[in-house]
Amino acid sequence: MADILNLALPYFGLIFVGFACGKLKSIPESGLAWMNFFLLYVSLPALLFAIMSKTPFSELNNPPFLVATTLSTVAAFTLALVVGKLFGRLTLREATLAGLSGGYGNIGYMGPGLALAVLGPKAAAPTALIFCCDSIFLFTIVPLLIELSDRDHPSLVHAFGVVLKQIVLNPLIMSACFGAAVAALHIELPVALDRTITFLQNAAAPTALFVLGVTVALRPFDRVPWEVPGVIAVKLLIHPLTAFALMLAFGPFAQPWAATAVLMASLPPALNVFVIARQNDAWIEPASVAVLLGTFASVVTLKVHADGADWLQRQEVVEQ
Repeated sequence: MADILNLALPYFGLIFVGFACGKLKSIPESGLAWMNFFLLYVSLPALLFAIMSKTPFSELNNPPFLVATTLSTVAAFTLALVVGKLFGRLTLREATLAGLSGGYGNIGYMGPGLALAVLGPKAAAPTALIFCCDSIFLFTIVPLLIELSDRDHPSLVHAFGVVLKQIVLNPLIMSACFGAAVAALHIELPVALDRTITFLQNAAAPTALFVLGVTVALRPFDRVPWEVPGVIAVKLLIHPLTAFALMLAFGPFAQPWAATAVLMASLPPALNVFVIARQNDAWIEPASVAVLLGTFASVVTLKVHADGADWLQRQEVVEQ
C-alpha cells in the first residue's frame, strides 16, 4: 500500500500546483499550446523510445502474452466507448476519447515504477511489451474513429488515407518502432544523446500534470458527467478482471508476466487521454475529471488488484 501511495500522492501535488497557478495568474489558455506540443511530439515519444530501447528484444517475443493483453485492452476500450454513447449520449469523436479513457491506463508514468516496486526487476520486459502494444493499438484506432467522425473529408477512401498517414507519422508509434529497432540491433546510444532522452522522458509526467491542473482551474466543472463514473469503473474494475481471466486462459506465463499484466490493467486513466482530448478539442473537461477521479479511486482499487497480481505470481511459480 505504501508503494501505491508514494507513487500516487505526488501526482495530486503536481496537479494542485498547476491548479493554483491557473487560479492565481491570468494567462490565456492558448499559452498551453506549446506545452501540449512538447508532450505529444517530444517528451512522450522520448519516454516510449527509452522503455523499448532498453528492453532486450528477445524478451519481447511472446505472442500469447501479446494477444491476451491486447484483447483485454480492446475489450475495455470498446466497453468504455459504448458506455460513453449510452450514458453520455456522446458523439463518435467524444465516445472514442471516453473509450481511450477506459482502455489506456497510466502505463507510462505509474506503470514501470509500480511494477518494479511490487514485482521486481523481472517485470520490466512485460511492462515494456504492454506499453508498446497498447500504445500502437490505441493510437491506431483512435485517429481512425476520430477521422471517420469528421464529415468534412471528401470520401471514405480519403479518410482512410489521412488516418494511414497519421498512424505512420504518429510520434508515439514511430518512437516505439525506433526503440524496438535499437533493442534488436543492440545499438549503443552516445552518452550525450542518452542523457538528453532521459531529460525529455522525465519531463513528461510533471508537464502533463501541471497542464491538467491549469486546465481544471481555467475550465471548472459544475458536475461529474454521467458517463465518467462508468468509464472509470471499466478502467479500474473490468479491465483488470478481463486481464486476469485472459492470463489464466492463455497461460501459464513465466514469472511475473501474468501478474504484471493484471497490475498494468488496473492503473487509472492515463494523462495522455487528457492531452489527446485537448489536441482534438473534444471531451476535454470530462477527460480531466476522469483522470483526476480515476487516480484518486485507484489508490483503493490498486491495492486489491496488487493482491490479485501477487496471487497470480505465486501460481506462476507453482506452474514452473
